[in-house]
Amino acid sequence: MNFTKEFTPIEKSRMKLSITVKQDEVQNRYALLTKKYAKQLQIPGFRKGKVPVKILEQKFGDTLRAETYDEVIQNVLEEVFEAADKYSRPLPYSQPELDGTPDFKLDSDLVFTVLYDVLPKVEISKVEGFTVSVPEVAVTDADIEKELELIRERNALVIDCGDNDTVQKDNIVTINYVQLDDADAEIESSKRNDFVFTVGKGQFHYGVDDELIGMKKGEEKVITKTYPTGYADKELAGKTIKLKVTVTALKRKDLPAIDDDLAQDVSEKYKTLADLKADISKNLTRQVEDVLERKKTDNLLKQMAEANPIELPESMIKAELEGRWAMLAQRLGMSPDNLEKLTGGVNGKFSKESAMAEWRAEAELRLKTRVIVEKLMEEREIAASPEDVEAEYASIAERTGASTADVKKHYEGSPREKEYLIDDIKEKKLYAQLFEKSTVKPGEKLTVEQLLGEGAADVGTDA
Repeated sequence: MNFTKEFTPIEKSRMKLSITVKQDEVQNRYALLTKKYAKQLQIPGFRKGKVPVKILEQKFGDTLRAETYDEVIQNVLEEVFEAADKYSRPLPYSQPELDGTPDFKLDSDLVFTVLYDVLPKVEISKVEGFTVSVPEVAVTDADIEKELELIRERNALVIDCGDNDTVQKDNIVTINYVQLDDADAEIESSKRNDFVFTVGKGQFHYGVDDELIGMKKGEEKVITKTYPTGYADKELAGKTIKLKVTVTALKRKDLPAIDDDLAQDVSEKYKTLADLKADISKNLTRQVEDVLERKKTDNLLKQMAEANPIELPESMIKAELEGRWAMLAQRLGMSPDNLEKLTGGVNGKFSKESAMAEWRAEAELRLKTRVIVEKLMEEREIAASPEDVEAEYASIAERTGASTADVKKHYEGSPREKEYLIDDIKEKKLYAQLFEKSTVKPGEKLTVEQLLGEGAADVGTDA
């Protein structure tokens, strides 16, 4: 097409694109469109395909000009963006918007301007001299014993307690409960039946585990409890409530001994308890190393983002937040729209708006570090060689216990996953370069539990 263009960057990674389409180009498009409709339309008094152009213009002139206008703008934008570099093209989620209303006339050039968000074009000026502290964490025998206890719990037999048995710590109890008002009437909205949880694990939000100890199956009890102002559940904090509880089922766990038999039950690859302990130690050590490496990298990138100001376009931030909302909905097994409708009615405690406000700072930091990483990899022309990829296959095989051949077959059969793997290799290369020019020092001493969090625990569920 015959046109001229001018890109003008403006604030917050916005682009102003001014285009002038020559008059002859506009007229040619209008003529082609008019001829097309002249052949297709049938107007009383004229044979199909024989409608004079002047008649067509009299009846449909405004429509023809509007369609020409839309077609010319669409075609020229496609051509411009196809040839533009990545810093001049609109972001995938940023729709170009017309700035004002163009004056469309067939006897003059078509001049229009669009505004849209682009990838931030940044100059990374500070990449050296940072100091990164990394927590000191060591896997101990006590950590291995904790993992063994979790394995023991998972391999326990759950059996019914006798009619005369009473609730004890670590029992699995099923209860019906309802909160009572000042007149001892039931508060219907608080009623719940068949709630299952493990006593003493902090899984019941009312926190009355101790008050349940000693109750029998079928027994009913009204518990009065006062909660401190700092209680985790803000709906209960600082209040005194009465809760009517009925124990409907009581079970206990029959825990296996921690011995060679337990190890063999976990997996046939373990012959002895020592084999299982060695694997636990290896896995914990790998988890600790992975988390520490991630913390070290995140710490460095955060400092780089603070030292190199970046203006993010609003559409980029919004897309990141919408993505997080969609992931939350997926984890909860519903659509993003349904989650928004559901949370909109929860007394304002949690909503899409409040969630996005809470996530925003973290989302902005993540996007800024992403821009920095991609910019530096581009500037330094970091690549992953075939040898790098093969070495990563071997590393994955060693960590997972699979064969290198199987790992390679998996990635070679999945181009997208291989692309992600290559990106990961390139990022690791970049981080290695960056840490050569910064200082890494020991940080606070943490336990494995403090670093990784407590092991997975059972949670209360509906029976």
